[in-house]
Amino acid sequence: MKKILNLWNSISLVKRIIGGLVIGILLGLLFPQLTFLSILGDLFVGALKAVAPLLVLFLVMSALSRHKQGKKTNMKRIIFLYILGTLIAGSVAVIASFIFPIELKLGESASSITPPGGINEVLNTLLMNIVSNPIDALAKANYIGILTWAVLLGIALKKASMGTKNAIENIADGLSQIVKWIISLAPFGVMGLVFTTISTQGISSLLNYGKLILLLVGTMMFMALVVNPLIVFIGIRKNPYPLVFKCLKDSGITAFFTRSSAANIPVNMKLCEELGLDEDTYAVSIPLGSTINMCGAAVTISVLTLAAANTLGIQVDIGSAIILSILSAVSACGASGVAGGSLLLVPLACSLFGIPNDVAMQVVGAGFIVGVIQDSCETALNSSTDVLYTAVAEFSKRRKENKQALITEKKNS
Repeated sequence: MKKILNLWNSISLVKRIIGGLVIGILLGLLFPQLTFLSILGDLFVGALKAVAPLLVLFLVMSALSRHKQGKKTNMKRIIFLYILGTLIAGSVAVIASFIFPIELKLGESASSITPPGGINEVLNTLLMNIVSNPIDALAKANYIGILTWAVLLGIALKKASMGTKNAIENIADGLSQIVKWIISLAPFGVMGLVFTTISTQGISSLLNYGKLILLLVGTMMFMALVVNPLIVFIGIRKNPYPLVFKCLKDSGITAFFTRSSAANIPVNMKLCEELGLDEDTYAVSIPLGSTINMCGAAVTISVLTLAAANTLGIQVDIGSAIILSILSAVSACGASGVAGGSLLLVPLACSLFGIPNDVAMQVVGAGFIVGVIQDSCETALNSSTDVLYTAVAEFSKRRKENKQALITEKKNS
């Protein structure tokens, strides 16, 4: 058994998920009567539903409680770029979803949902979820309430003893490990989900997933090749593409295959060294970016949330769209560092429109079906922009300092 487990773990997760996807399609086409296979998808989604609320609570609480201000660096400018980039990504994804609306095939439970009446009802739901009892929020998977309590507890525990902080961090690490175990079983879950879709709805239903992939990847490419170069140009006032392409080539490609921003930290540190950046700055900004700089995650959260809203016939007005853009950016910053982590934050954004957790987790299941491509592209965008924004902040600072030095020199002469 141990040899079998070692052999299983030696195969990359991407290949295993592709295998599960292909097997699920074939079984759904050839043996649709094997309905017991559907339980694999149900178990996978159920396991995610069970661990996700606790994961969000302890990850955010741990990060905030252990936060410390370091030595004076260029971090304020870098953090501003991280937040700005993630917010723009969420907004671009919302606009793209309006231009190219996507609908998903969800279960029967989705048909009984009553859409919110408008922005007032959405805001009322949002505010009531914020003040929800923490135990009730965890039990009902109210992610907005969970996030609120995680932030409050994290700030309140900043003055706690190191033993308390270490205990919280250990619990967060333990929950992250449980998520990794669940994600390692994603091939079986994907097989069950795809089998159910193909056996009940036919091969044509996969066309919707093809459209979803195109929308997700297209939006991320727009961020990487249009928005980010514009941000770079504003910062350094030079042709941005040499720097953009270098970050995509040296950081994005490895992140695409590792599908982990954390695993790509050494690659990014080396790239920063090659670019001649200040070590005191990038030693902090790169690990921080792997946690809070989540442009790709914001895209995923916004696109899947609006796909769920479109599927349920929920009309999203401009006010709700703006709130979603902000919420997706904030949610993305709390995305787990494991593969598929951003998908676990989709229910938080879905709750904005009154979409219950059961339906939201069906959307998460759809996300895992396209996750082989989506998560790789998402991680490549996230990780490459860690270096890109760090470089832009420092080069921009140098440009201003050089300009000021020239002005001072002219005045003295």
